[in-house]
Amino acid sequence: MENEQTLGNEYTISLQKIMDDFHLTPVYLPTDAKDILVCNSAVIRPGLALTGFFGNFDPTRICVIGKAEHHYLDECAPEDRDQKLRDFIAHKPAAVIFSSELSVFPACMEAAKSAGVPIFVSAERTSHLVAALIASLNTHLAPRITRHGVLVEVHGEGVLILGDSGVGKSETAIELVKRGHRLVADDAVEIRRVSKITLVGSAPEIIRHYIELRGIGIVDVKRLFGVGAVKDTERIDLVVTLEQWVQGKMYDRFGLDDEKIEILGIEVPMITIPVKPGRNLAIILEIAAMNSRQKRMGYNTAEEFNKKLIEHMNAGASDLPDSK
Repeated sequence: MENEQTLGNEYTISLQKIMDDFHLTPVYLPTDAKDILVCNSAVIRPGLALTGFFGNFDPTRICVIGKAEHHYLDECAPEDRDQKLRDFIAHKPAAVIFSSELSVFPACMEAAKSAGVPIFVSAERTSHLVAALIASLNTHLAPRITRHGVLVEVHGEGVLILGDSGVGKSETAIELVKRGHRLVADDAVEIRRVSKITLVGSAPEIIRHYIELRGIGIVDVKRLFGVGAVKDTERIDLVVTLEQWVQGKMYDRFGLDDEKIEILGIEVPMITIPVKPGRNLAIILEIAAMNSRQKRMGYNTAEEFNKKLIEHMNAGASDLPDSK
């Protein structure tokens, strides 16, 4: 993705991208914002640092100075305030943002120019700015892998379709799009771990909104079906593996098997669907997506059916005459 780079095994995002996304006003930039890279998703309010405590201070983090910090500095004696700011900036944080259109202290500007620390001003309130920055950085800097497959949104569920080449993943996806669902990625799915429980998938920029259909070629889904047929990113709620039907193989008929797949350390529910002529995979995936949503809401059809079946069998056994 533009404005993202990899340093060794570490992902980074440029300050230019952050500046554009959050409408930050640059007050001082030591160099072109495109060349300044951020590698830490943590965002802090440097209250302790401004009091002179720098234990565990990480200079790779963005610092946001809000009204509380600004008011504290305002109440300090001018010489004391200037020294606190010089000491803080001397630790070279990745960038300093003054929220709520707060004024930048002259001593802060002087220290920033000396240390080469970017300074910005934002019109956004502090709490909103910090929350949005963390969410954005968590996404851009998240651990990631690329899997061969298709990602679609079906009834609000992110469904990652895996399977061997030629099994029908793209054809199923295009049928789902025709039925009103949305394509996220075809062929290559970039998967990011944005939290301890959440995976988000997207398409590499060069193939975004495109799908390959054997015998036809590359199709621009956005132009063919409209902007409502595509989506840039989607949470991965369910993994569906398509495989050719194997005669004699036992497939789960009740849905009691709780199969999962691990991706980037997160377990995701998975089902395996056998493929053979005559099976409408698009409808099957719609049902799978709705059933997955129902499970997450606390209702498991297979378990409820199994309970009724056991109750029925027990009731039938109780009606039998006692053996002598």
